[in-house]
Amino acid sequence: MNEKRARLYLLIGAVNGFLAVALGAFAAHGLREILDATHLNTFETGVRYQMIHALALIGTGLLLRQPASRLLSLAGWAFLIGIILFSGSLYWLALGGPSWLGPVTPLGGLSFLLGWALLAIGSFQA
Repeated sequence: MNEKRARLYLLIGAVNGFLAVALGAFAAHGLREILDATHLNTFETGVRYQMIHALALIGTGLLLRQPASRLLSLAGWAFLIGIILFSGSLYWLALGGPSWLGPVTPLGGLSFLLGWALLAIGSFQA
């Protein structure tokens, strides 16, 4: 079971890494002429956090290949939810999405924090 979860997190991490690079290139080449500096910076912040947490997902997947606690698996889910809520809301806001998405961004940040805490505790228990 852990091997299946490990492969899932490795796949999700790799896909998110790919998307972060693609979105970063899109921002650098496609959005620079469209967005003002503030919105472009917001978009680039989303890309940066997505890439960092793509790597965290890959690390989680690698740790799950060893005897691991359930907390490691939960850490991976928290990272993925954080990418969706944090980076996703920043992308939408930067591209002119509805302002009600603003409060969603900190929920993604909390999910990232939870993921890192679970990863620390789960690694210690493994």
